Amino acid sequence: MAARSYGQYCGVTTAVELIGERWALLIVRDLLVGPRRYTDLKQGLPRIPTNILSTRLKELQEGGVVRRAPLHGSGLVYELTPYGRALEPIVLALGRWGFQTMGVPGEGDVVTADSLTMALRTAFRPERSSDLDIALHLGDVALRVIVDAGVLQVAQLAPAAPPVGGALPPGEPEAVVVAGPGIRRLIAGDVSPEQAVAQDLVAVVRGDQRILDAFTKTFHIDPLAA
Repeated sequence: MAARSYGQYCGVTTAVELIGERWALLIVRDLLVGPRRYTDLKQGLPRIPTNILSTRLKELQEGGVVRRAPLHGSGLVYELTPYGRALEPIVLALGRWGFQTMGVPGEGDVVTADSLTMALRTAFRPERSSDLDIALHLGDVALRVIVDAGVLQVAQLAPAAPPVGGALPPGEPEAVVVAGPGIRRLIAGDVSPEQAVAQDLVAVVRGDQRILDAFTKTFHIDPLAA
């Protein structure tokens, strides 16, 4: 358990003591995408000091949130326990809450494959989704995004997914979409697909432009009530 204790007998207190230390929840976020080696976690959280990453992983293991598991009989990966995986709806809800005040990226802010994957899962609206199969490029990150009958599947194209990641679906995507951080405005409904293209927030470099209509129907975060 984390060294910090708030000295209160409360479920919220226990949760904060388990995952409230700096970087802990981002480690959980990345492990919700899939099991990761220590080096994968470090690469996905480039600003985390190595000693802090080691400490947080130890704390999360002691708290029953994370465990180590063998990888194909050689080496070890970190993965969430069932108790840790129960955090998924909480992390997605936090993502939707934080989305409201993200604003523009600060200097040096990066998007990683795991953070973009979780952002898509946060914005995913299965009840209004359209079937999709696209390659989504944002900076150095490229994802294969497939929606089939209300089920979302995301696989990393670049940076290369670690072997423990999900299998890449066969075949070619029906469209290739290139975007910048301004894609947030499209997901928020601040701009229409046509406006997003006109303002160079997104571009469909292969496939039908109407794919953006399906994308915005499928991935959308409504503003929170004041």
